[in-house]
This record gives sequence, structure tokens and C-alpha cells, in this order.
Amino acid sequence: MRMPLTVWGIFTATVMALLAFPALFVGAVMMLLDRLLGTSFFMPSLVEMGQHLQHSGGSPILFQHLFWFFGHPEVYIVALPAFGIVSDLISTHARRNIFGYRMMVWAIVAIGALSFVVWAHHMYVSGMNPYFGFFFATTTLIIAIPTAIKVYNWLLTLWHGDIHLTVPMLFALAFIVTFLNGGLTGLFLGNVVVDVPLSDTMFVVAHFHMVMGVAPIMVIFGGIYHWYPKITGRMLNEALGRFHFWVTFLGAYAVFFPMHYLGLLGMPRRYPEIGETSFVPDSAATLNAFISVAALAVGFAQMVFLFNLIWSLSRGRQAGGNPWNATTLEWQTPETPPGHGNWGKELPVVYRWAYDYSVPGAERDFVPQNQPPARRATWEAAP
Repeated sequence: MRMPLTVWGIFTATVMALLAFPALFVGAVMMLLDRLLGTSFFMPSLVEMGQHLQHSGGSPILFQHLFWFFGHPEVYIVALPAFGIVSDLISTHARRNIFGYRMMVWAIVAIGALSFVVWAHHMYVSGMNPYFGFFFATTTLIIAIPTAIKVYNWLLTLWHGDIHLTVPMLFALAFIVTFLNGGLTGLFLGNVVVDVPLSDTMFVVAHFHMVMGVAPIMVIFGGIYHWYPKITGRMLNEALGRFHFWVTFLGAYAVFFPMHYLGLLGMPRRYPEIGETSFVPDSAATLNAFISVAALAVGFAQMVFLFNLIWSLSRGRQAGGNPWNATTLEWQTPETPPGHGNWGKELPVVYRWAYDYSVPGAERDFVPQNQPPARRATWEAAP
């Protein structure tokens, strides 16, 4: 319970990967055997050019089950490290202890466990028994509980905090907003009755990219801006960073937010050309053109980000060892950038948890993990 939440997120995601990826591997091997050796794991009886093929008895739905048994835990394999990183960013740049640390740890573990019993909410239109649909809709709502706990704790960490609107903090706040928006649309798609008409429409594309495309990438950018000074010894350019943030954040919403409307119109996904379709109005084409322009603007902002990374390697101002006044161990190394082994011959001693900020009576507003506790003077009564 002294580990940063970033480490907890990566650790839990690693355990999940050990359990989830074998399902994908097995499905891939079975498909390979179907294609090369004529087996029928996924291939039903087929007629081609009037001839019955050798395949029989296979189930395409079985492949969906194997894929999504991997695919939905994979969503959280991506998300849990992001949850940990954003927790560290918010605590550091709001100068507040993370609210409900133990609750956050157990929420990460609970999300990892529950992610293995929700996979078939991707398969409501596959013809499953309604009782299975009820089960997976229920587990989908249950997994929203620990996820909501994390959002509440992030907001309560910000409450009355000394918030520094640095570039890492801006990306962390953008993650909370985007993840919340994407999560709310996920509650709609987790319901069988709503999901069936919206399945395979642009609404699903909008939901998935908001919660799994835009939100984790916001955390990745925030983490790069946060740890770049430690990795290189130099700060990224602040003005370029803010330009990159605002164009990326607003541009991402300009790209994916209109897709919700297109999905409600019934526009299907994966179609390169819609053509003259009676239920899709002409305004949808105009909206698609607007989305394309917004996507090009977001792509240009990433070029500015790459320029900032390269330019700051030699021209950025010196960062020092701990420019954010952070408490975790990586900021306490004797050298910046850290040398081989990070700490040299002697490893640090950890005396406290990772989030001692705004400590009453401390010399500074943070206490590093490897700082020994202050010794209390003992006074002896005079004889």
C-alpha cells in the first residue's frame, strides 16, 4: 500500500494480460487450422458454386466469444495504467493527497476481475438467449460502480486543492471529462434494448473512441509532459504544449462528438460510401466533411507535439531533479536523467506512501517517500 497508483494499474493490467491473451491465441490457432487444414472450429456447412465444402459443424459465434473474452479485458488492460497515471498527475499538480487511496486500489483490482464477466455485451445482436443478455447487461452495470468510484475520488482530490494548471494537469482534466462522456454513452450501449438498434452504427464508433481512443491518449500526453523533464533533464516548451493541448482536446470533440448524432440517424459504420440512402439526410455528408477537417487539424497539432519533443531535447530550459515537487521515488534519484540502475549502489528506503502533499508543519508542501521521519527531541526533566 505504498505503491503509486500508476504501479498498481500496470501490475493489475499485466495480470489481466496473462489471463486474457491466451483466449486470443487459441482463437487464432483454431482459425489457422480452419484455413490451412480444413478443420471446422468456426466454419459451418458451406456451399460454394453449388458444391458442398468439407466444412461442417463449426460455429462463427464461438470465434466471437473467444475474441471478446480477450477483447473486453483488453479495454481495461489499456485503461487501468491510464487510471493510475491520471491519479498521480492529479495528486501532484493539485498538491493534495489522493482521496481514498485504498478504495482506489481495490477499485482497480475489482475492475480487473469484473472485466472477465462482461465480454458478451459486445454480442447482443448475435442471437443469444435473452437470459444471457440480462446477465451481461447486469455485470456491465456492476463494473460501472468501481469505475465511478475512481471518478468520484479524482474529483474529491481536486476539491479544495491548490490546482496548478500545468500542461500535464490540463491533459488529466481533459481525461476526466472525456472518460465521463464516453462512460455515459457506454451505459446506453450496455443495455440490450438500446444497443440492438445502435449496434454497428457510428454511435458505437463515437463511444469507443471517446472512452478508449481519446481519453487514454490524453493521459499518455499528460504523462509525457509530466515525466519528460526527468527522462531528459529539460522542460518541454509551455506555449507549444498548451497549443497542442487545446487543439487536440477541442479537435477530438469536433471529430467524435458529431458521430453520436450520425449514429442516432442510423448511419452504419465501416461503410466507405453511404450513397443515396433514404434514412440518412444530406446534412450527414456535410457533417462527415466537417469531421474530416477537424481530424486534419488534430493531426497537425501532433506534428507540433513531435517538434516540441525534439526541439526541447537541446533547447528546453533545465528542469532540475524535481520540477513538479513530486513525492514518488522516480523524482528523488541522485541524477537527472537517472544513470544506469537509477539509484547506483544503494537502493532507497521507502518510509511512507506516495502522496504526502500539503503536510501540516513540513518544511515544504510535500514529503518524498524516501525522506526519513523527523526525529522527535526528548527532554529529560531537571533533577
